[in-house]
Amino acid sequence: MLLGRAQLLEPATEWVQATRQTLAHYEQNAEGFREGTRGHDVSQNINALLRHIESPAPWHILDVGCGPGRDLQAFTALGHVAVGLDGCERFVQMARADSGCEVWLQDFLALDLPMQRFDGVFANAALFHIPSRALPGALRQLHGCLKPGGVLLSSNPRGDDQEGWSGDRYGAYYRLETWQALLQAAGFVELEHYYRPAGLPRDQQPWLASLWRRPGE
Repeated sequence: MLLGRAQLLEPATEWVQATRQTLAHYEQNAEGFREGTRGHDVSQNINALLRHIESPAPWHILDVGCGPGRDLQAFTALGHVAVGLDGCERFVQMARADSGCEVWLQDFLALDLPMQRFDGVFANAALFHIPSRALPGALRQLHGCLKPGGVLLSSNPRGDDQEGWSGDRYGAYYRLETWQALLQAAGFVELEHYYRPAGLPRDQQPWLASLWRRPGE
């Protein structure tokens, strides 16, 4: 059941508990999640991110919420240097083993990212798990880890600014206008947005993908 905006998590201890329970769900279901998502085609999102990066290749890409490492393998196969990040320890182990990439174990509520290291940040089906009141801090971290001119892709399930539990996982589901305001407040400039899966009527496109640039300095 989703909670309305008036019932948001308030104390930071509640944010932590929501994140811990969500991560526990992924820890307990890691193998099934890997098998269930192994064949998912997110090439549209990967190609969109790479299309907007303007610096010379190969690029350094941070895959936020990398899960078992499927997309790390895709970026590496394209010749780029990919680094993964996930809060689920089992996913981190899987991603390191399957991709051979550097993978960091970090909670979204306590990101500690290097400044201006990455040409692109790939956040596919990840940022919606951050409680809304903690999201601005995470977005500032992602902004800071990008080189000037670097690009962020986010893809999240869309909604009507609802937030709450779906089973054992916590999520926030934004309207386009709300998501745009949040990213702009963090210092990003919008490049484009689109709905997924491609080619379907809007009511059959539950995913909102958007591309954002950290302005050059």
